[in-house]
Amino acid sequence: MSALRVLLVDDQQLVRAGFAMVLESAPDLTVVAQAGDGQEALDLLATTEVDVVLMDVRMPVLDGIEATRRAVAAHPGVRIVVLTTFDLDESVTAAIAAGASGFLLKDAAPEDLIEAVRTVARGDSVIDPVSTRRLLAHAAPLLAGPAPVADPVDTPELEHLTPREREVLVLMGEGLTNAEIAERHVVSEATVKTHVGHVLAKTGSRDRVQAVALAFRAGLVR
Repeated sequence: MSALRVLLVDDQQLVRAGFAMVLESAPDLTVVAQAGDGQEALDLLATTEVDVVLMDVRMPVLDGIEATRRAVAAHPGVRIVVLTTFDLDESVTAAIAAGASGFLLKDAAPEDLIEAVRTVARGDSVIDPVSTRRLLAHAAPLLAGPAPVADPVDTPELEHLTPREREVLVLMGEGLTNAEIAERHVVSEATVKTHVGHVLAKTGSRDRVQAVALAFRAGLVR
C-alpha cells in the first residue's frame, strides 16, 4: 500500500517543519509538498498528487477558507483538515462550510495528528465528539444559511433516506459517535457504520462533516 501524500499549508515555517517531522515518522505517511499561503497551496495542488491537506486558516495572499473552497471545487478527491489555535474559531466553521473534512487544534498530540490524516483519507471526519457538539452549536447559524429553516425540507439529497437513516443523520448532527448511536438504538456499532455509509452515499456527502452540514441546512438539526 502506498503512503498517504500530505500537503502542509502554514505561513510559519517552523510550524510546517514540526508537523512534517511528526508526519514523516509514520511509515504510511509522506509530506510531498509545503506551502506558505493559500495561493501557493492551490498552485501545488495543480501539479502535485495529494491525498490530504493540512490547512492553516490565517495566511497572507490567500487565506485558508478561500483556499479550501477553491481546492475542494478543483480537486474533489482531496481531503482538507483545517488547522486552528482555538476550537471555536469562527473561521473554522466557515472553512467546514467551504468543504473541509474537519479541524485539528495546532497543539494536538503527535499521534492525533497522524491519526487525523489517516482518518480523513478514509472519508471520516476528524472532529472529536466533544468538540463536534460545541462546534455545531456554534456553527449552526452559518451552516443553516442566511435564513433559518422553519420546518425540515426534503432536499433531493435527503428524499431517498430511510426513516432509520434519517434518524442516524440527526444523531450525527447532534455530535453522537457511532458507538453512542448504537447504544441509543440498541444495535451493533457495525450496523450504525453501515447506516452512516448509506447516508453519505445517498446524500452525496464526502464525509461525516458534510452530511451534518447538509442536515443543518435542511433544518433536520437545529
